[in-house]
Amino acid sequence: MAICLSCSEAFIEPPSWRTLFFIDHNQLICEACEQKLVELKGEICTSCSRLLSELDDSYKQNGNCSDCIRWEENEHTKGLLERNVSLYHYNDFLKEWLTVYKFRGDAVIAEFFADKLRKVYEKKFQDYVPVPIPLHPQRLHERGFNQSELLLKGWAQTLPLLVKQTNTKQSKLKRQARISQVLEPNFSINPDINLGETLKKVVLIDDIYTTGTTVRQAAVTLKQNGFNQVASLTIAR
Repeated sequence: MAICLSCSEAFIEPPSWRTLFFIDHNQLICEACEQKLVELKGEICTSCSRLLSELDDSYKQNGNCSDCIRWEENEHTKGLLERNVSLYHYNDFLKEWLTVYKFRGDAVIAEFFADKLRKVYEKKFQDYVPVPIPLHPQRLHERGFNQSELLLKGWAQTLPLLVKQTNTKQSKLKRQARISQVLEPNFSINPDINLGETLKKVVLIDDIYTTGTTVRQAAVTLKQNGFNQVASLTIAR
């Protein structure tokens, strides 16, 4: 008998040889809740993982959504981010669950997503160094944990490569306000980290990809400091 991390109801986990021999982790949410998670697959944007099936034809072209096309048409943001891979569509169920995770201190939820992210990382980003998007020190003090760092627990060493310089709440900003800030200094390189000569490819770990501004702000700093390729891996798009 297990307790679902989402609805807190008890459920019986189906027996599995993969969990018995520790190939997979034990099931952490019930089947009913897991069915509410919409995996991003099929017709999705090759650059950001957005579901293209929900867009009118005028908002997509050659496998990319209009947002990504605009990013690449802008001379200042072209090529900043190699691609974003997200696990799930940001529907109402996931929005509520991530709110519980981020703002109510239920950090144990990270265990479920960490295993999912690990599998995608091993398949698509094995030669990239995973780097969590940091919180501003004030926000970290208020929240008590960095949700992005917890997503690495159990499968990657946390590398605090970036330092957050501003304490702006991106979630409170309108879309155009977010995008206009992409070239403003928002991150710096942690002076305590010895980068070495071989650290050239980074995959940024975060919970949600919304407009792509945050990861591109981080990419600006990384590119200015000698990193060749910057991608991102997130829970939701």
